[in-house]
This record gives sequence, C-alpha cells and structure tokens, in this order.
Amino acid sequence: MKLNQVSLWAAVAISFLSFQEISAQQSQATEANLSKKIPFNPEVKKGVLDNGLTYYIRNNGKPEDKVELRLVVNAGSILETEDQRGLAHFMEHMNFNGTKNFKKNELVDYLQSIGVKFGAHLNAYTSFDETVYILPIPSDDPKKLEQGFQIIEDWAHNALLKGDDIDEERGVVLEEYRLGQGASQRMLKEYLPKVAYGSKYANRLPIGTKENLENFDYEDIRSFYKDWYRPNLMAVMAVGDVDVETSEKKIKEHFSGLKNPKNPKEREVFEMPNHEETLIAIESDEEASSARVQVMFKDETNAEADTTLEEYRKSMVESLFSQMINNRLDELRNSPNPPFVYGASYHGGTWARTKEAYQSFAMTDASKQLEALEALLKENERVERYGFYKGELKRAKSDILARLEKSFNNRNKRESSRVVGEYIRNFLENEPMPGIEWEYNFHKEQLPTIQVEEINKLIEDYIKDENRVIVLTGPEKEDVEKVTEAEVRELLNSIENAEIEPYKDEAVAESLMTTMPTKGSIVKSTSNKKLGTTTLTLSNGAKVTYKNTDFKNDEVLFEAFSYGGTSLYSDEVHKATALANGGLTEAGVNDFDKVTLNKMLSGKIVSVRPYIGTYSEGFSGSASPKNLEELFQLTHLYFTDLNKDEEAYQSFVSKQKAFLGNMLANPQVYFQIEMGEFIYGDSPRYMGFPTPEKMDAADYDLAYKKYQERFEDAGDFHFYFVGNIDEAKLKDYAETYLASLPGKDSDEMYKVMDFRPLTGSHKKVVEKGKDPKSSVRITYQGETKYDKKEAFALKTLGEILTIKLVEKLREEEGGVYGVGARGSISKTPYGWYSFSISFPCGPENVDKLKKAAIKEVEKLVEEGPTEKDLAKVKESQILERKEELKENKFWINTLKDADYEDEDAENVFEFEKSVNSLTPKYLQKVAKKYLTDGYILGIHNPEATE
Repeated sequence: MKLNQVSLWAAVAISFLSFQEISAQQSQATEANLSKKIPFNPEVKKGVLDNGLTYYIRNNGKPEDKVELRLVVNAGSILETEDQRGLAHFMEHMNFNGTKNFKKNELVDYLQSIGVKFGAHLNAYTSFDETVYILPIPSDDPKKLEQGFQIIEDWAHNALLKGDDIDEERGVVLEEYRLGQGASQRMLKEYLPKVAYGSKYANRLPIGTKENLENFDYEDIRSFYKDWYRPNLMAVMAVGDVDVETSEKKIKEHFSGLKNPKNPKEREVFEMPNHEETLIAIESDEEASSARVQVMFKDETNAEADTTLEEYRKSMVESLFSQMINNRLDELRNSPNPPFVYGASYHGGTWARTKEAYQSFAMTDASKQLEALEALLKENERVERYGFYKGELKRAKSDILARLEKSFNNRNKRESSRVVGEYIRNFLENEPMPGIEWEYNFHKEQLPTIQVEEINKLIEDYIKDENRVIVLTGPEKEDVEKVTEAEVRELLNSIENAEIEPYKDEAVAESLMTTMPTKGSIVKSTSNKKLGTTTLTLSNGAKVTYKNTDFKNDEVLFEAFSYGGTSLYSDEVHKATALANGGLTEAGVNDFDKVTLNKMLSGKIVSVRPYIGTYSEGFSGSASPKNLEELFQLTHLYFTDLNKDEEAYQSFVSKQKAFLGNMLANPQVYFQIEMGEFIYGDSPRYMGFPTPEKMDAADYDLAYKKYQERFEDAGDFHFYFVGNIDEAKLKDYAETYLASLPGKDSDEMYKVMDFRPLTGSHKKVVEKGKDPKSSVRITYQGETKYDKKEAFALKTLGEILTIKLVEKLREEEGGVYGVGARGSISKTPYGWYSFSISFPCGPENVDKLKKAAIKEVEKLVEEGPTEKDLAKVKESQILERKEELKENKFWINTLKDADYEDEDAENVFEFEKSVNSLTPKYLQKVAKKYLTDGYILGIHNPEATE
C-alpha cells in the first residue's frame, strides 16, 4: 500500500521529530554525564586522621625496595609577618639541623650511612604557599623504613630550634641568599610589584631579606613553626615498594598524636586584586645575559580547581588551544628572520594560587624586544580574528593523545618520585587526580567531540585590556636603545587596527620517504645471553646491537657512533665549521623543511639527532615502539638526504646570536669562559666563546660538505637500540633503512692531537660583576695511563671528599651553601685524570675556605678516608646501580660506551665486587698518586670598587 503525499510528509515529520528527540536525549545524557564529579584514582589510598592530617599511600614497585616519603606543609613565605621575612625557608633548613630524635648533623650522617645523599636524594623546598620535604628511603629493611617515618614525624613537630644551631645556620642561608643575587633578582624585585599588583606576593619572596636573616630573633622562627606546622595543614605521602597496610599503620602511629594549637591562626588565602589599567615594567641590567618579553592577561575571577567532567573537558580545550598557538609560534621561530629565539603561550597559574592568566612570552635578541612583543601580540590577534583551522586541531589532538598514550602504556612502570608530585598538587591546590587510565580513556572519548569553533571562543575570554601586564627585561648596553613605555603603549594601540593575514595551513605529505631504498640484508647475528643483547652485522658492514627490556612499555632509545669526528679535519677546516655544525639539521631532510617535518610527525613520538663530535659522529634519539619505523626512516634520511638551505641556516645563526649575544655579561659565565681560555687556549683548535662575529665567519657550505663526508659511509657505524623492541620489525627496518645505506669499508679511526691542556700548579683570578659573590675552582689534572680500578677509585674519592667538604665548609664553617668534588680518569682519546673541587662563597671567605678544602684533600693523601665515610659512599653506589640496572638509558650508554672504549660490557655485572674491593688504604694510594702534583686554582671575585 502506497502512502499519499500527506502521509509521506507526516512520516518524514514524525521521523524528524524522533531524530530531534533522540538528539536532545543524547545531549541531555552527555550534559548529565559531564556534570558528574571527576573520579579519584582508585590505586591511591587517601585518608584524613582525626587531627586533620591528610595522607596519600600507593604501592608502586619502581624502583624496587624504595619508598618516596613526603611531608607537605600548606604554609610558605606568604604567611610570614614582617619580622619573619625568609623564615619559612629558614625553617626548612632547621629541620635538618636538630630534632628530638636526630641531634645536629645526626640526620644527614644516618641517611648517608644507608645510601641517601644530602641534596641529590634528601632535599626540601619552600615557595610562597607551601614547604615540601623529600625523603627517599630503602624499604627492604623494616628498621630503615621505621626510621624514615620517624624522620618526617620529627620534621612535623619535633624540631629543636636551639639558638646556637639557628645562629650557625644563618651563614648557610645567607650564602644561599648570596647565590640568588644578580641581574635576574634585581629586575624581579622591580617588576614583581606590577605582576603581583596589590598582593602580598609582591614582597614575600621565600628567600627573605638579608637584614632579617642576619638579625631575626629566635622566637620569630619558633612562632612560625608553632603556628603553621600543624596537622590540619599537613599531608604525609608514602609511594613506593611497600604494601599499603604497612604504610598506613606507620602514618597513624607517627602522626595521630600530633595536636593542633588551641587557638590556631587562620590559614588565610591571599588574592591578587584586579586592575583596570595596563601595567608595564621595562627593566634592564648590565649583567643581564638575555632579553625576555612577556604579556599577561590575568583572569578577572579567582582560580578554582576542576571538580566536574565538564570542567576537566574545558581544561582539555585549553590544552588544545595552547598546543596550536605554540605550534604557530614554533613556526615563527623557525622562519628565515625569526622575531625571537623561543616563544610560548598558555593559560595557567601565576605567582598567586588564586589567580590564573593567559600568558605569552618570548626570549629574544636585546635589540628586538619590541619586535618580539609585536609578534606575540599579532599571533594572539590573528587567532582572535580568524581562529584556528581543522588541520591544526587534528594535529594538536594527535599530539596530545600520543603523549597520553605513552603515559598510559608506561603507567605501571613509572618511578615513584614521578608519581608523587600529582598527590602534592592535589593536597595543596585540589588538582584532580583521576589516574592516567581514566585520563587517557576520557580523552579518547571527548577529544572527537571538541570542535575548532569551541576552541576559537577561548581567545575572547583570554584577551582584554583590563588586568594586562607587560614585562620586558634585558641587558643594559650602550649600543641597544632601551624600549620606552610610550612605545609599548603605542604598539598595544596599533595591534587592533594592524593588517594581519590569516594563517596559512598548508597540506603536508603523509610519508617521510618518497621512494623506498633497495633493501640490504643481515649477514650475521650473534647473541650475548648474559647481557641479553643481539648484534647484527649488515650487508654494508654496519652493526646493530639491541637489547629488549620491559623497563618501560612505551620506550625505545637509540644511539649510534662512528670513529672520526672533527679530529680528521685540518685545524683550518675545524675552525671554519665548528660553529656551523649545530645549524646543519635546521634545513630538514628530503626536501621537507623543519616546520613541515614537525607537522608530518604530529601524533608520533619520535626524535633523531645527528651530531659531529670531536672524535666521532653519530646519532641519538628515541621513539615509541609503534613509531620505530619513523626513527629508522629519519636516520636513513639524515645519512642520504639532508637538505641544504641558506635561509634555514641563517635563521639558526640569528637565534644563536640572540641567545649568546649578552651571555658574557653574566659574571659566572664570564669566569667559566676565562678559565677555559686559561686551560685550553694554547690549542690550535680552541674556539673560545662563540661571539656574533665568529658565528658570521662560520662556513655553512664547508660544514655541509664535511657532514656529507662524515656520513657517506654507514659501514663503519654501530647502531644501538634498547627498550620494548619488536625484534622482527627491528630486523626488517635494519635491512630496509640501514643495510641499504652505502658502505665503503673505510673503518676510520680518530686522530689524537699533540696538544694537552694545562697541568701543574697555576692560579687565575677573574674579576667580574658587582654583587659580593665569589667562586673557587681547584683542579688536579694531567696525563696518565688509564687503569679501570684507579678510575673508579678516583671517582669514589670525589664522592667521599664531597661529604667531608659539606661537613667542613657548610656545617662547620657556615661558609657555603653547596660544595662538591668530582674525580675521573678517561681512556679516550688518551689517558687523562681530572679531580676538581668547586664552591661559591663570599669574597671575604675565599682564602679561608680554599685552605680548608685543600686541607681535606691533604687528609685523604696523608690518612686516607675513614671506614665510615667509605661505607657511606659504597652503600649509595650499590643502591644507585641497583636502580640503574632497570633503566633503558643506563643500558644503552653502557653498551655504546663499552664498544667506544673497547671494554667488555659484561664488566657491568662486576660492579658490586668492584665497590666492595675498595679499601681506605687503596684509596689513599690513589690520592697520593693523583692529588699531590699541584693544582690549577681559579678564583672568581667581583670587580673592585673604589
């Protein structure tokens, strides 16, 4: 039976209504779904004790037998009174200087005895709003685990704060204060009142003031500790190789007894007021080493944590916005005449917890600050006028999802130290923590629903005249005219009416390679069961060694080398090409420029970096297992089809000039360069600091020619892969992309120059800078016959001496904030030993502390180290190696270095035996051999003032 016309339209109408109803229902369901709360990671146990202390616990087996403990205090410098300036940070120091169960110096001494290094492992930080204590502890010993929880309990409420201890620590904190002084700090003090306009953040930098650190009363710090170190402002975190029940029991035992004050002070939340006018800060300093521009558009409303799925989805929209505008800024910096060295934009936090802002910033040439600011403003205006395009959005979604997929795939292989940061933010700022599995799945579900129109609307909320702050900082130079506030305001006014073309999003090829190479073959395969490696010999002579691991599910690391490098160049060619080599890859490969390559690799986790070193050339890189073919393809193309593009190279030169242009104004950099000149300056190949004139003189054409020569024979290369490897695919790719490369049986070896660096007793004093800051460098070095055991002993002596120098120069003398010693003996290109001591200090303490350091060296020579100090270093070395053996980075370096140095890689399994074989007597013998023939003394002092 046929429907008449009326019936037909009625049926269509009914169908249309049904479709509308279904769509509405789906929309309502989506809205209802997005109104739900963001879930909490089910793998984490979060609880609150009766006294208000919050705790987070998670069992995480990487690394094995280790737990990361954190004490987080929701109190920082923002809570200080005027008399307490700098004391939130000072309190952090005092918790390492005497508590109820660990008297002065006992804490660090105990932790070192169980392999926990002060500074490298044991640490803490203080910011405006929080103080966080970091304590990694071995978890395979119940006594050590118990002591770990006792330590963080002591930090929470058992600090002794004795007057003598406070006075002794003043020197250390004042040295940290001194270290922070300089151009950046001087400019910060000038522009911070505008960036943090009207708020307490403008005058509560955590380091405090010199005057207060020198003169505060003991009761000032004691009252800060009493007022703010209380359980309802604290969180304890235990993440690592410990079962949840054990950790929870320890937390309850140690922290349930803590009590809050009877009349607690209010933990005030400090806001950053709005302002109608645009605030502009233009600061310069003679010692500023770089120029920077920043524009901030602060939100009118206070920041609030995401709690619903809808709010989380909005954060995804903001991430896509940032990804796309940063892709555009990256294209700008890679343009023929780049307006800046680096630029980025994002919407995120400011100095205050309560205020977020849309922020764009760029690092630029000192003479191009206005040009860089204009570029940032124009890119924002371009988005406001024309928006983004679908192609850009597609690439941005791919990039974000690829990064999340990598994290998801590695979710059970993340180190505890990398996991715990999210818990800290959850406690302090209510940042959601649903877990990577939920985040990855939610992104897969919601990313397809986000349309470009939705993202384009964000700019309307971001860009406004109110709450706007412009900051320009840079060097003060006679040949650079300082930008004026009037010029900035004129620029701001002109942008709205400026002629701005729409962004051109050109289509890109889908494949890196336009023609496939003629496949080679594997002619030999050998395995080393002990190392777990396979080595392939290819038909062109190249070798490929790979090790399949399960340390990360989504990681493959790549290295390659061939002997030769620039050592095979004449002195003249070396000097002509040295500074140009870094710009060779800026042109891209296979007729794809760098911008196009980045677009083509959107959504792919892969990178390959060729290099030409002094004694070898090669590659380093990494990839997700699913992008392993792209890694091989890029490697093939860098061998065979590196582009030559004068404009791309000049873009590199322009950025290098901008980056390096005023670097020598930094006193510390100037000292390093002068010491380099002093020690290596007589070499016919010494290049010195890369000045703009030297960059202009570099020969790009010759560098490109020499690159082709260095990479024309793949047959003498050895390639290394470590990670989650599909062996069948790797072999196929090796045959296709590596065995197909030309092999010429050149079997080159590097050349060893006659020149040797300065040795013996020498002194160099460099005067630079106006701040009362000095630094000391003591170096014992010279030629020697390489001996593996001696090399390890000299390295160990450096670690032992570091312990003694911290005890003497920091804890006893109070004269330094940080100090270290390092020893090594290298085999290639010739046997060479180096043992160095370095530390910053006040000019008035240089001679005293230098003598104290030398005296500690003399003790090692005359008496050798103590059994106790040697035991500390041995414990640390064994624990570190235990973790390294489960890291891809360690293995790829071990395999490559063994071949490079002609060593047996299986020696890696003899490490603990080597550690245990060291004795104080043998170390003393090594100290006598290497630390008695004089030293090179370098001293950096400020310039003399009249």
